[in-house]
Amino acid sequence: MDSGDYDPGASGSALPEHVPVLLDRCVALLDPALSDAGAVMVDATVGLGGHSEALLRAHPGLRLIGLDRDEEALSAARTRLQGFGDRVTLVHTVYDRLPDVLAELADAGNAGADVGIERVQGVLFDLGVSSLQLDRTARGFAYSHDAPLDMRMDPSTGQTAADVVNTYAAGDLVRILREYGQERFASRIVERIVAERQIEPFSSSARLADLVRHAIPAATRRTGGNPAKRTFQALRIEVNDELGSLERALPAALAALAVGGRMVVLAYQSLEDRLVKRTFAAGTAVSAPPDLPVVPESAQPRLKLLTRGAQTASTAEVAANPRAASVRLRAVERIREVAA
Repeated sequence: MDSGDYDPGASGSALPEHVPVLLDRCVALLDPALSDAGAVMVDATVGLGGHSEALLRAHPGLRLIGLDRDEEALSAARTRLQGFGDRVTLVHTVYDRLPDVLAELADAGNAGADVGIERVQGVLFDLGVSSLQLDRTARGFAYSHDAPLDMRMDPSTGQTAADVVNTYAAGDLVRILREYGQERFASRIVERIVAERQIEPFSSSARLADLVRHAIPAATRRTGGNPAKRTFQALRIEVNDELGSLERALPAALAALAVGGRMVVLAYQSLEDRLVKRTFAAGTAVSAPPDLPVVPESAQPRLKLLTRGAQTASTAEVAANPRAASVRLRAVERIREVAA
């Protein structure tokens, strides 16, 4: 989903066709878990539905549950997937509510039963900003076009980026830019923000991007792409609680996997990928003390890594789809139930 360093406004071209990132690899990794009739797959970030469509076509007996916090994305996915009928259930929600969604949905094989879905065979997370969000200039995610300073993935609720910029204490803004944007010049940027917002509150992306550009030393501006990208990333993460939601969602999704079920995660920035790596590592590790002569069953790993490190897109895919440039794919299989 995420653009990495890609900014759709930079080229001035028409909206690009939606191209799912690492599509063939995602399908191949999930295939073994979805081959049985009645398999259930959760696309936790359904977006425009590209990955979901490919999985539904590959597995005629698959039931797919698609989650997204963006109503506009869900509408597009609904149109794209309408030919699959009741095999598809789309839910407007943030992915950290996955356990609640499963609890509320009756299993398709027991229609009307007062039971939820206890286990699923596949989960896919395609993190970051969706193609639709990037390509809609008015959403305020792109730093090269002027737009309302919004950045909400769900425009119907929550604080905007303007709220953050105009109301957060200087210390909190510095922390956000450093932690979420890895911005070396956070203090300089925030100092100018605080001075400028006293004159007039920020409401547009262009004004903020221009301020950031002038706050960063000229020598630094000459390399590394648009100087505003780190600040915009940091604000977007804060506005949408992206890391907090992911930290809650990953263990919940792993707990929902059946034995033999698989999870694939596409991350586009190091903070997300680090969180995914840490969560997967915990599940693939032996939890017993290292000096035990025999490792009890309860301490055995519950996950198996399906990828060695993080996989990236090929040069050819990046050339065809710039949004794949920063992707990092990791995948695991559940191999054991956790002892009660």
